[in-house]
Amino acid sequence: MPFLTIYRDEQVNSTVVPNQFIDDYMKDANDAQLKVYLYLLRMMNAHQATSVSDIADKFNHTEKDVIRALKYWQKLQLLDLDYDSGKNLTGIHIRDLDTPAESYAGRGTGSVSSFIPEPVLSGSAGFPDEKDGPPQSAGIPPAAPASDDRSTSYEKPSYSADQLREFKSRQDTAQLLFIAESYIGKPLTPSEIKTILYFTDVLHFSDDLIDYLLQYCVDKGKKDFKYIEKVAVNWAEEGISTPKQARKTACRYDKNIYTIMRGLGKDGSPTGRELEYINRWLKEYGFSTDIILEACERTVLATDKHRFEYADSILSSWKRQNVHQKSDIRGIDDLYRQRKKPQSPSKQTNNRFNQFPQNNYDFDVLEQELLSN
Repeated sequence: MPFLTIYRDEQVNSTVVPNQFIDDYMKDANDAQLKVYLYLLRMMNAHQATSVSDIADKFNHTEKDVIRALKYWQKLQLLDLDYDSGKNLTGIHIRDLDTPAESYAGRGTGSVSSFIPEPVLSGSAGFPDEKDGPPQSAGIPPAAPASDDRSTSYEKPSYSADQLREFKSRQDTAQLLFIAESYIGKPLTPSEIKTILYFTDVLHFSDDLIDYLLQYCVDKGKKDFKYIEKVAVNWAEEGISTPKQARKTACRYDKNIYTIMRGLGKDGSPTGRELEYINRWLKEYGFSTDIILEACERTVLATDKHRFEYADSILSSWKRQNVHQKSDIRGIDDLYRQRKKPQSPSKQTNNRFNQFPQNNYDFDVLEQELLSN
């Protein structure tokens, strides 16, 4: 009997996980750490890029949870984090577990990375800043790795039924719960009401800050109270106590805001007024980022000053003309060019009589009028 040739499809829809990871590392990792590492392996095998915010959205974690997981695996020397000169995370190198750790000493940041994050503003939460010191060299774990455990000062108590009744009986609680139910779109469960109590009792959030917290999470499509609680704890750890501080921090993670700021030639965080413009374009006008960037490009070519006002005039005009996609803009441009075309002058003979006003007479009508008299 002849030998058989064994083959398979070129595209293998699977991810290989090293046995050493399962045997030695998986048992001690928490939920977020496991999800992040396995997802990085999956994206590396597929030769695809991702970002911190994309990973957070996919697994219903916060961006800070993802950063903590990355630093955890860096501490265990399963991966290396690459930074640019501005201390921004630019790539991740996943190590081969069969290769001795000593072989990675002195690895340059030019190695191929399995993970390319979206650009972030320098000093963004979750990335190195001045108080963290310079970025760690690839392959060398940080001197004082960040702990993945929640601070004990923010531990959520197990509230009793009496405590819950007392909270609901407060004069200002009814309005706060009504706001929460309006954002979530359903009556709150006892567990969710306890989470609201936790925000006021332990995190010491004001009603205005809780209002903005719920609005921020719902705008991101997150109505799960576990996710909302994670965001709240992150804000508390960062010392956020007002909606203004929360808005400033939220801008660091919003890819759309960062992209629009860059499109207008701005490198820093937006001011309150600039953020109002961006939110108007995204939410009130309902424009996609590519349409807004088209307006930004035209603005940069036209002026160096008052760029937000100029871009707003373009976008408000497009809103009035029912622009929904870039092809609509091309139609408006074509119509504008046609209207601006110079009219060709009528051919006239070069004589002195052309200096007088020219009249058009209907000689048949004139003849009838003369005959009737």
